[in-house]
Amino acid sequence: MSAPDGSRQIGADADRVAGFPQKRRRAGRLAVVEPADTVGSRLRALLDAGITLTSELSLDGVLQHVTEAAATLTGARYAALGVIDAHGTELERFFPHGIDAETHAAIGDLPRGGGILGVLIRDGQPLRLRDLTEDPRSAGFPPHHPAMHTFLGVPILLRGVAFGNLYLTEKAQGAEFTAEDEEVVKLLAAQAAVAIENARLYEAATNWSRQLESLHEVVRSLVEESELDVMLDLICGRLRELIGARIAFIALPDGPSHLRIAAADGDDATELVGLVLDRARSKTGHVLDRRRSARVDSVLDDPESDQDAARKMGIRTALYVPLEARGRAIGIVAIHDKLAPDPRFSDADLRLAEIFAARAAVAVDLSERVARETVRRVVEAQELERSRLARELHDETGQALTSILLGLQSIRAADSAAEADHAVAEVRTLIVQALQDVRRLAVELRPSALDDFGLAPAVERLAATFEERTGIHTAIEANLPEGRMPPEIETVLYRVIQEALTNVVKHAGAERVSIVIAQRGDGISVVVEDDGRGFEAHDVRDDALGVVGMRERVALVGGTLEVESAPGAGTTVAAYVPVAGWAGAALPTSSAIS
Repeated sequence: MSAPDGSRQIGADADRVAGFPQKRRRAGRLAVVEPADTVGSRLRALLDAGITLTSELSLDGVLQHVTEAAATLTGARYAALGVIDAHGTELERFFPHGIDAETHAAIGDLPRGGGILGVLIRDGQPLRLRDLTEDPRSAGFPPHHPAMHTFLGVPILLRGVAFGNLYLTEKAQGAEFTAEDEEVVKLLAAQAAVAIENARLYEAATNWSRQLESLHEVVRSLVEESELDVMLDLICGRLRELIGARIAFIALPDGPSHLRIAAADGDDATELVGLVLDRARSKTGHVLDRRRSARVDSVLDDPESDQDAARKMGIRTALYVPLEARGRAIGIVAIHDKLAPDPRFSDADLRLAEIFAARAAVAVDLSERVARETVRRVVEAQELERSRLARELHDETGQALTSILLGLQSIRAADSAAEADHAVAEVRTLIVQALQDVRRLAVELRPSALDDFGLAPAVERLAATFEERTGIHTAIEANLPEGRMPPEIETVLYRVIQEALTNVVKHAGAERVSIVIAQRGDGISVVVEDDGRGFEAHDVRDDALGVVGMRERVALVGGTLEVESAPGAGTTVAAYVPVAGWAGAALPTSSAIS
């Protein structure tokens, strides 16, 4: 047995609680109780240990307390508690008492359960030996290990199943461990079993609480967060923390034959993001193709793993969980190296990873659907705009060019100079009109004034052109702070005004239109109002007036749009867009175009 000295005291207030005389104490630590030679003092020490164990909620704290209490109750110089692994074949954890740090460092690794220690693991029965070195089952001691002869071993049973064993050696004054010592340690083991179960339940409840909080945070992120990278980073971070792993990452398909790491958390996470994996040569690719989770206890022994990459990254164990959505494998979660004495992952770790993988799959699938829908709407808007431009070019510019061609023929066929001059004048008028139509189309596509001077001057020019072309009296009032707004916001508001004016021409039958652009709170409001015939909102589809397109444009920059109308009362289109971090003294500029 080996490990650093962690001596503590049993039950800081146990004597006072039990009504016994006070001994030497250190607050909050285990009491140092002299070797118990009488029944009364042993019972007091056992009660002292029981009170301390029931007040401890940390599992590691309970195990260390049990080890120290066993040494105190029996007068043993050395003690240890070994926790048996899930397979029941060796020790996975070891809590020693009595060996200092220097000796432990000289001894080296903790025991795994060979020799006499293994006898208790296999038999599960108490064992007392006068001299363990004389027992043929003994495997001896490593170099620098202190001499040990007398021995007492007692199993700790949880619901009939061996949890671990208490090992005691070197009873005071060279005496042998007695049957009374064995009975006392068995009573302590029974108390320890209850305390261990309570500590396990407490840790399980604490872990479930943390898991629920993390799941709630992830679900809230799915609702509130629109950036896929942010959501995947959150999922990686929370999952790695809950499982207690060294690295966690999420990889998404990058073409048919590769995977790209989209998010990572843990050691060297920044270097992992963006790394491309060969789907055919990596374990992640094989798991994704099979669409079944995998737990690997030794990556270096796994034939499907990339051994060279595993050695470079120092990977020993792994969990792989595919992301599935609507019957498709859309990515994979990989987790490496549990931060524990045993780096292997458990079934509980796998279940937790699958829960988080399901949330990650929702995030990836939602992001893909939003991207596809965005592309579809962009293409649809482009096609609608192309259709409108095609009609305008055909109906106006095309007809104007045809008229010019006919006019040129008239010039050629003129019988006199006067007729030719008249035909030339008509052609010149047609050319001027065609040029105006082309300029108007260019302005509608992208007004240069918006790029060069900002929203207010561009809208003033739009309003002037609108009034000149339609004859509808148009008034504009702009009350904006100094400086330019972000380009995307200026573009959105300009397009809203442009679409609203188009609706006035097509549907309103109005004589007057007013446009008001003003700062309101931390944003900009735009109101376009006409005195036209109006309409009942439930009688007209939104898409018939381009309202859907306007709302979508405004929503992209976090704004809102409202349309109000009534028969005979005209129509009002009001948009509001927040402008974060944009402020300045309002300098009113207004104009009325008539």
